[in-house]
Amino acid sequence: MAITKQGLTRHLSGTVGLTAKECAALADTLFDTIRTTLAAGENVKLSGFGNFTLHEKRARPGRNPKNGEPFEIAARRVVTFRASQLVKERCVKE
Repeated sequence: MAITKQGLTRHLSGTVGLTAKECAALADTLFDTIRTTLAAGENVKLSGFGNFTLHEKRARPGRNPKNGEPFEIAARRVVTFRASQLVKERCVKE
């Protein structure tokens, strides 16, 4: 099951006691802050949840899988997520 922003908003509304609009604004603000921080080149650390880090990938040679022609894969920045130990422990199935 995937958690959507709408599902998160409903859950917050039911557990925190705020209105759905307030919870939606809270979720939007959180995600906007994470996006803005990452776009500025900084990492995001959420204690007890995990870290979002930026990695610079350099350009590298690639190959078109349809026709086998070589081409260059452009340099780019990618975001990776590393879960905290607490999250990892809660995800272990016994």
